[in-house]
Amino acid sequence: MLARASIPLGVLFILAACGGSPQQKPVSTRVIHGPGFSFSVPPTWGIRRSATALVAKHGDSQVSATVFTLLKPYDPAHFQAAARELDRIAAKLAAKAGGSVTDRASTVVDGRKTRAYRYVSKGMHMRIGFLLEGKREYQLLCVAPGTIDIDGACTLLFTTFRAG
Repeated sequence: MLARASIPLGVLFILAACGGSPQQKPVSTRVIHGPGFSFSVPPTWGIRRSATALVAKHGDSQVSATVFTLLKPYDPAHFQAAARELDRIAAKLAAKAGGSVTDRASTVVDGRKTRAYRYVSKGMHMRIGFLLEGKREYQLLCVAPGTIDIDGACTLLFTTFRAG
């Protein structure tokens, strides 16, 4: 009885040793700095800066962050009201671009509750997020044909963005 049980157990150990997944290579990135914020991008992407924005491009794909000044300071306690207003704004932006919002969600960027949206316009996939802090609004935008996350740049924007 012991011999029969040890054969399948031995096969299991051999298969576990042979079937391991290969190690993932670390993704190479570089941190870029804009007016009051930073985020990471793939190292081969081109960069363009302005007084209020930072844009990284690769072919027809781009990621960007833009800072705007709010009229009144944002209070995180009013996130639900802000989310309703951002839902309305995102729908207008998508409609103006000839599309409609296909996904909306609350998420966390730089430790803060953020509102993010997806839509498609003229074959381009868009992901836009709004982070509010004090009297600043940070707009995060990814634009790409086909897949929205070419080279992982959109994920990098939303996971590495830092205000301040």
